Amino acid sequence: MSGHSKWSTIKRKKGINDVKRGKLFAKLLRGIEVASQQGGVDPEINASLNQAIQKAKANSVPNQKIENALKRLSGDAGSSNLQEVYYEGYGPSGIAFYVYCLTDNRNRSSSDVKSTFAKNNGSIGNPGSVSYMFERKGVFEILGNKEKIIDFAINNGCLDITDQYGHVVLEVMPKEFLSFKDKILDNKFEIISSDLPFLPITNVIISPDEFNKVSILLEALEDLDDVQEVYTNFDIEDNELETILK
Repeated sequence: MSGHSKWSTIKRKKGINDVKRGKLFAKLLRGIEVASQQGGVDPEINASLNQAIQKAKANSVPNQKIENALKRLSGDAGSSNLQEVYYEGYGPSGIAFYVYCLTDNRNRSSSDVKSTFAKNNGSIGNPGSVSYMFERKGVFEILGNKEKIIDFAINNGCLDITDQYGHVVLEVMPKEFLSFKDKILDNKFEIISSDLPFLPITNVIISPDEFNKVSILLEALEDLDDVQEVYTNFDIEDNELETILK
């Protein structure tokens, strides 16, 4: 499993402070808005919207805020001026960064992302410089009897199965995201998180010291208002990750 899942684990273990929570809520609601604009307001048939709603709930966005957003969008789903923009670059130790933004001002986003790379030992790249290293997958973190989960995953054609920190991480093709989620729930497994990230085709193993430098750039990018997600191709050995989580 790539550093994407491990980075999520690290953030979950460390928690999120109240100062950043409001900014996070705004980003998650923005993600719901764009997902509905692109695929409709029915989460039963729009996998991206389904995932955006679940991510918002997993991060404690109040249900009323989510419901209000959906009601507003159902009446005027096409009015948003937000655009999706991707930026590509490299961080410390040559780690590839693929940055997903939702913005109403491309010039502002470009300036913020470029300056953040420059200030944190990174460098911005040209379009296509790192995107070929990533591909979108459906990812589920599942809690339950591991043997049963693994049997279930094998029988349902999972692309990858990883035992990680008390739960199992499963990968599927994006088009199978909703149907696979239904199968998980039908089997009474608990979903810790579900996502449709861009995962690296190959990983670069880094040391804890290198991770500390990479994480500074990661956190700085994620703190930008227009940045929704940051995907990287770093990985770190489980035994070394333990020292970071302590």
